[in-house]
Amino acid sequence: MTGMFRLAHLSDIHLGPLPELSIRELASKRVTGYVNWHRNRRRVMFGDTLANLIQDLQQEAPDHIAVTGDLVNLATKVETMAARIWLEELGKPHDVSVVPGNHDAYVPGALKRSYREWYEYMIGDNPLNAIGNSFPYVRVRGPVAIFGVSTAEATAPFFATGTFRRRQAMALAKQLEHAGAHGQFRVVLIHHPPISGSTAWHKRLIGKQFFSKVIHEMGAELVLHGHTHLDTLHWLKGPQGMVPVVGVPSASQAPGSSHPASRYNLFEIDGEPGKWSLIQRERGAREERPGIGWVRQRELLTDGRAVNTTSREDSRPAA
Repeated sequence: MTGMFRLAHLSDIHLGPLPELSIRELASKRVTGYVNWHRNRRRVMFGDTLANLIQDLQQEAPDHIAVTGDLVNLATKVETMAARIWLEELGKPHDVSVVPGNHDAYVPGALKRSYREWYEYMIGDNPLNAIGNSFPYVRVRGPVAIFGVSTAEATAPFFATGTFRRRQAMALAKQLEHAGAHGQFRVVLIHHPPISGSTAWHKRLIGKQFFSKVIHEMGAELVLHGHTHLDTLHWLKGPQGMVPVVGVPSASQAPGSSHPASRYNLFEIDGEPGKWSLIQRERGAREERPGIGWVRQRELLTDGRAVNTTSREDSRPAA
């Protein structure tokens, strides 16, 4: 490998404000989401928070950007189209990889619309012909192989579960094995955290045992997820050691709430097969001072071995 590869990760965009909804649109699960937005999320997830974070991210000029779902709130046609415009402003399809979240599949039929609008951002280097059947996808960017997994599905009111089925597991296993044999740094994108107990029962990932088995047998170097709106670090067992599983707060979360404020991860990938190094730098809004800045640094892999060294940063680290 020549030079460091920098991968940015953000999630749970929840683009606002909500559009005007028709009676027909409200006559579904959307009515509960509509009430939740106006009672809770509108106060803490609307304003300049997201715009400031994206401006900062683009100034950092990462080599690639990963977005792990929930671009919208109620998955209306207007929201889905607006999210397409937002993605185009974020970056070119070649430079941005997206997987859908449960809000992108809020009601039956919504996920197909998301697939159509965001297709170029959710398709692999060797795409299948059928929209919606392209998961898991694979994108190779420099030394990094990016795998996109979909857990999104429409659920009943008051549920936000996702599902990872056997078909995806089998396909992902083959893809990970192939990339590993070619010495690539493997990053898996998934919306729901594949970790037991990491979220409430009604928001859990169904089929996470399939995901854990794939990682245990085939391995990966990094798993990225959203959904919880928390900055978390878990580990899954791989064939050669532990694999970091990293969550990130919502990109739209304003400071002052019970959840961490708006943030993105910047991963620095260096080294060579079997001797990878991986540093996670968290950058975002901070309670103690205005603006976007460095929040924390974690060393996750050193010489191919899992570590967990954390430090806080109040200023930009030296180049």
